[in-house]
Amino acid sequence: LVQLAESGGGSVQSGGSLSVSCTPSELFSSDMCIGWFRQVADKEREGVAVIDTDDDAFYAASVKGRFTISRDSAKNTFSLQMNSLKPEDTGMYYCTAGICRLLRRLTEDPVGYWGPGTQVTVST
Repeated sequence: LVQLAESGGGSVQSGGSLSVSCTPSELFSSDMCIGWFRQVADKEREGVAVIDTDDDAFYAASVKGRFTISRDSAKNTFSLQMNSLKPEDTGMYYCTAGICRLLRRLTEDPVGYWGPGTQVTVST
């Protein structure tokens, strides 16, 4: 059973930066990707950014150019750097591991793994 440990997040003013990180409990197979999804109040969870096994990154239109997902292979850690944050970025951010075929489309893997979530709050 893969466990995903998340860290980071917090509160920042609009225009500021935050980062969140995810460390899986074990290495993945070649067909698994890591991604970040978020849930904003009263809305469905949505895909934010995904990195695949070739380190290609995929972003939601709303965060492209502001967010960067990356991998630190030495530490087996995946990070999401969030710049130019907006109040609408506020939400619970979840790390997920799942089939690349789905995650690359920012679609949840129904049998994927999920972290407990970390809160990101952006104030005006």
